[in-house]
Amino acid sequence: MSVPHFVGQGAVAWAERPVPEPGSGQLLIRVKANALCGSERGQFFGGSSVTPGHEAAGVVAAAGPDTRTPVGTPGVIFLMDFCGQCRSCRRGATNQCRQKRADMGFSHDGGYGAYELIHESIFFPVGADIPLAEATLLLDIMGTGGHALGRGRLVVNDLQSVAVAGAGPIGLGTLAMAKITLGENVPVLISDTVPYRLHLAERLGGLTVNLKDETLEAGARRHGIGRADLALDTSGKAAARRVLLDALDQRGALVCVGHGEGLELQVSRDLIAPERAVLGSEYFRYDELPGNLALLRQYRDYLRPIITHTFPVRDIQRAFELFFGGETGKVVVTQ
Repeated sequence: MSVPHFVGQGAVAWAERPVPEPGSGQLLIRVKANALCGSERGQFFGGSSVTPGHEAAGVVAAAGPDTRTPVGTPGVIFLMDFCGQCRSCRRGATNQCRQKRADMGFSHDGGYGAYELIHESIFFPVGADIPLAEATLLLDIMGTGGHALGRGRLVVNDLQSVAVAGAGPIGLGTLAMAKITLGENVPVLISDTVPYRLHLAERLGGLTVNLKDETLEAGARRHGIGRADLALDTSGKAAARRVLLDALDQRGALVCVGHGEGLELQVSRDLIAPERAVLGSEYFRYDELPGNLALLRQYRDYLRPIITHTFPVRDIQRAFELFFGGETGKVVVTQ
């Protein structure tokens, strides 16, 4: 099979590799769609020894011994090859597996190739009614965004307002999941500096703040919102986290979703006195997929605009160049 080879410096070449054969407990997936992710910036510009791609959807092409999934089953691939046996996995926290076997697309070949070899345990069937390009929404968009909201709701059980930093794909997904799970009447403030993405956020029902024109505080005031009960940072920027923490009400929670920079705070002033919390949120749990699939079926028309561009995989370099230029929502390559 011909696979994209990320050679670095923003260049993608093509290489020939053998199609792998599934062993015991494994499935060979014929990839049909894979969404681009900002976490692949390092691979695009720095190169990668493995084939990237961790938001893959496809069809079972072959099944090894000791598997139950029929050939021809469509589905999506969970990023983390969890062991299923450790303390975290036994409690359902598969995103916190203590003996993780792989991060697909980072440590092992992922979904930008024509075929991807995986353990059956990380394949999630979706049914023929969901186009596989749209099925990728179940992963970083609905999965990561929904899990982050769930983390915050462990702390705040009387949530009346939300603030999101970053209107990239994860921020848009967090906004959308907030509207779906909290209700349309809960205001969601979302900030960014890219007008294209802020326009997308408006289409999803977000109250937008362009940080080139005003501060988050001024934008909240303009929208008639006081302090937020829950704030979620998808940008990974220290400055954004600090602004969100300052925007929190008493008993509020800040959830850090985007990897990257740190956060400086004064424990007494920022946490103890107002009884605020700062939480981390990593990807999502495999057992959240069934509920999100039901939501995708119910809200497909609402969620579909998050995918703004689709390219054939042969145009993957152009897809990444456009994506990292910022003038997109979610970008998907298809095979």
